[in-house]
Amino acid sequence: MHPADREPAATPERAPDVTGGDGTRTPRAALTFVGTATTVLQLGAFTLLTDPNFLHRGQRAYLGKGLWSRRLTDPALVIADLPALDAVVLSHLHGDHFDRVARRDLPREQPVVTTPQAAGRLSSWGFTTRGLDPWQTTELARGDERLTITSVPGIHARGLLRAALPPVMGSVLEHRVDGQLRHRLYLSGDTLTGNHLDEIRIRFPAIDTAVMHLGGTRVLLHTVTMDAVQGVDFLRRVRPAQAVPVHHADYGVFRSPLRDFLGAAAGAGPTRIRPVEPGQRLDLTSPS
Repeated sequence: MHPADREPAATPERAPDVTGGDGTRTPRAALTFVGTATTVLQLGAFTLLTDPNFLHRGQRAYLGKGLWSRRLTDPALVIADLPALDAVVLSHLHGDHFDRVARRDLPREQPVVTTPQAAGRLSSWGFTTRGLDPWQTTELARGDERLTITSVPGIHARGLLRAALPPVMGSVLEHRVDGQLRHRLYLSGDTLTGNHLDEIRIRFPAIDTAVMHLGGTRVLLHTVTMDAVQGVDFLRRVRPAQAVPVHHADYGVFRSPLRDFLGAAAGAGPTRIRPVEPGQRLDLTSPS
């Protein structure tokens, strides 16, 4: 399932996929792309929403400190279209990741798993939250299935700008059935590349899917999300079996288009790159 250059001893045992009586296989992991970094993830019995951004074309996303960016696209779904959710995973509290539409219309009952700083603000808005520091975990349970969510480090900016931006986290989601690992998925969050990714790979050496926040976002003359070159370095460090690029075409502050990343990543390693269109659903079950 994983490229041969990974450490064999570190690859966990994985339960088989389920095949129905008619011979069709039921996906155990799937992603539906809504837009920006917003996805609907299905991992076994669990359904999650990531970084909810439901503004429409022409509306402004407010980024704090007087900064804003106008949305260039429409989301593929609206909140009323969403399935019942077990949790929301939020990398950080920026207007292009949790907007005023989400604040107004998302149900309050399902937990929002996010940074402690974002959890405090969301709690004051009436949301149920689980704030995680780096390497802390929380778990969802449904019958014999478990979904563990681990917060992992992210770096949204370096230097003086880092203090002006909200703390950001990545997340590693591990779906298990009867204790057997079915799928390990890494949400990068709005991070730059760097040595923190090496530590993530040491702790999670066999990642089935990486959902990558790209775009090369520029704020105050600084790049604050991965561009094409950093995206390739991310793949080299993390070595996921497959990667789904998101967060690259929805706002004017995104300066590194997807085509640049696809060109740079061609032949860069064994990772399977899987571009996804808004509204498209990807079966993530078999990365290789």
